[in-house]
Formats: sequence, C-alpha cells, structure tokens
Amino acid sequence: MIYMDNAATTPVRYEVVEAMKPYYRYKYANPSGVYSFSKQVRKDIEKARTQLAQSIHANPEEIYITSGGTESDNWALKMVAQAHRGGHIVTSEIEHAAIRNTCSYLQQNGYQITYVKPDHNGIVRIESVRKAIRPNTCCISIMAANNEIGTVEPIDEMALLAKEYGVLFHTDAVQAYTNIPLNVSEIPIDFMSTSSHKIQGPKGIGFLYIRKGALTLPFVHGGGQENGLRSGTENVPGIVGFATAAQIATKTFQNRISYEIWLRNYMIRRVLKEIPDSILHGDMEKRLPNNMSFGFDHIEGATLLAMLDEQGICASAGSACSAKSHKSSHVLQAIGASENIMRGTLRFTISEHITKREIDYVVDCLKKDIYQLRKG
Repeated sequence: MIYMDNAATTPVRYEVVEAMKPYYRYKYANPSGVYSFSKQVRKDIEKARTQLAQSIHANPEEIYITSGGTESDNWALKMVAQAHRGGHIVTSEIEHAAIRNTCSYLQQNGYQITYVKPDHNGIVRIESVRKAIRPNTCCISIMAANNEIGTVEPIDEMALLAKEYGVLFHTDAVQAYTNIPLNVSEIPIDFMSTSSHKIQGPKGIGFLYIRKGALTLPFVHGGGQENGLRSGTENVPGIVGFATAAQIATKTFQNRISYEIWLRNYMIRRVLKEIPDSILHGDMEKRLPNNMSFGFDHIEGATLLAMLDEQGICASAGSACSAKSHKSSHVLQAIGASENIMRGTLRFTISEHITKREIDYVVDCLKKDIYQLRKG
C-alpha cells in the first residue's frame, strides 16, 4: 500500500505508541487523585503540556487540552460569541467544516458572519479582511493552511490586522501545525486549534492555545480540569502521545520539510508535464510541504480513486470530513474551479516515509488510468 492521504490522518509513530503504553497498564491513576500514584501522572501531564507549548513557543498555562481540531474550533468561536452577544465574526469561504458549521450555528442564533472570498489560488487577501471589519466585529478566524488545496495563508498579517482593530484572532492550524513555522511569541494570535492525529500522534486529542490575557470562558463544565475551562478526566495516554509526536515533529522539522518539498515538487512537475489537461490547485510556493491537489479535466474523480485503490494507492477527492456528502468542494467553488475540474480533482498528501520510487509508481498509474478513462 502507498498511503498518500496524510491530510486525512497519519499512522501513529512507534515511539508514540511506546510512550503511551505505560499509561494503559501501569500509570493508570486518575490525575485528580490526592495520593502519590495520581500526583506522578499529574506531573507527566504537565510535562507533556510544557512540551506542546514549546512546539509553538507558548507558555504551558496557555495550552488547553481538547479532543482535537473540531472541538478546539468550536470552543474558540463559541467562547468569543458568548462574550459578544450579537457580535460580528469575519472568516473565509474556504474554512474547514468545523468553522463553517459553527459559524452557521451562530448565525442562526443572532450573530453576524462575513465570509471573505479568497483569490484563485486560495489566498485570503488582507485587504479583503480589512474591508469586512465592522464596528461590532469581535473575531477574525482564518485558517493557517487549507486542508484541501494546501494554500498557506498570511496569518501573521491577519493577526496584526486584528490587533490594529482591537479584534480577537483565531486560526485553525490543524494542517499547519509542525508543517510550517508557528511562533505565537512573534505573531499576536489569540486562539489556535491543533490536532494530534495529523502529526503521527493518536486520534481524539488536540489542544486549543489561548493567549494569556485573552478571553477565557468554560466550554465543558464538570470537575474543574484544565483550569475549570474544559472539565473531564484527562486522556493521559493521548496527551503523552501527542506531546511525543510534537517533539519528534519539531526535532525533525528541517530535514522532513525539505525532503517533502523536494518530493512534492517532483511529483507536481511530472503530473503537469506528462498528463494533458491537468492543473494544480493552490499557490505553487505558498503551500504546505506535503500537499498536492490536482484537477484532471474530463475525468470522474471517484472512478479514478477506485482504480488507484485497486493498485494499492490511497488518495482522496478532498477533505475526509466531508467525503460522504457527495457535494462539490466549497473550497474549489470559492477559487472558481469549473464543474469538470471539480469532478476530476484528487488530493495527494505525502509524508517523509514516501519514496521517489513510490511517487513514480503513482504518477505512472495516474497516466495509465486517466488515459483509459478518457479513451473509453
């Protein structure tokens, strides 16, 4: 099997599994207990929190553990909305469903939402966001990098713009976390969402970064965990596993990213040169190191995916979270892709485990399959 759908999820690293094992068998204490058995587990959680904070240059007390990106996105927007009744939120047309559907919910409950249109490469322009700001704007939420087409957004400029207008700034960094530099000590981000299973960590764990001094309101009420903001017995193995994955991803960042960019560009060149009527969605330079979204004219993407699957290749037609809806991609619609191209779009997201030989095999299969589909 050649797995090229790492934007959907990633395999858990061996080192991560090994780090998690003791917390299922030997260090199983509830961290809220008063005895030393529990206190040691509590210390391990705080050590993991520190490691996660270091990955974005934050303070440990600014890291709040969640179940992943969707919960983090919901918490950030609903917290802002709760503090600004009837307020106005600016976001983009290409956000993940966790943001879009939360905004839709808020809109149904009296909040005003402006969806800013990106350019043809999927870049949300700073002036478009500036024009959308109103006197009652309470939050700007722009993703750090798009999950479908890989475009990296200018969130440093967005955060500075929000600060200029006294508006809170949130970014969904689920795809960007440990794949591009993210330094909250240099960028005035108020809220940042992340997820473990995108970086070879376990599923069901993530964190919401909340800048010290920014808004903090409880999202889950209960026993007072996470400083009373997100109650519930901690997922200790998940927290430790996430921190281990983040440490490895941070340590290997330079070599990993350089390799992925080289491999990504190699595949892009081959596909665009050797497969007629093919295009690359998104910006060539301002894109995630591992992301390639190709549009193939006169092709049914679902049929092509099935053919690739028979040849041991895992790819996707877009976001895994919306794959069951069978609707045209809202991202491709926003950047002005034609119906033919949208139907024939496939996303390939690689990792450092993919080889050039595997890339060549995938491209050769694509050439053969697309030729057959167009021919007959």
